[in-house]
Amino acid sequence: QVQLVESGGGLVLPGASLRLSCEASGGTFSNYAMGWFRQAPGKEREFVAGVSWGGGSTSYANSVKGRFTISRENARNTVYLQMNSLKPEDTAVYYCAADYRGSGGSYGYEYWGQGTQVTVSS
Repeated sequence: QVQLVESGGGLVLPGASLRLSCEASGGTFSNYAMGWFRQAPGKEREFVAGVSWGGGSTSYANSVKGRFTISRENARNTVYLQMNSLKPEDTAVYYCAADYRGSGGSYGYEYWGQGTQVTVSS
């Protein structure tokens, strides 16, 4: 059983940057593809970014391409989401997810964290 704990959310101004972290425990981290999803009030949860279990492949939602970067640090059992040029529409609860031997795409994740709130507002 894999446990995921997100951190790094907060309230920021439009145009600012924020880095989210997700620390995993209970499994061999390097065997898992990792993803970030988000859910805004009144909306469905959506895929944001993913990285394959080998770390060689990443994917992004069109809405965040060029602004967000996903990375993983296997030695720390941690995946990051660097978010730059934040917009009010990026406001959501951000969730980390893990998929055993996955490709880091937008589906198939078995384990989920509790989420961290990101609010972008002036």
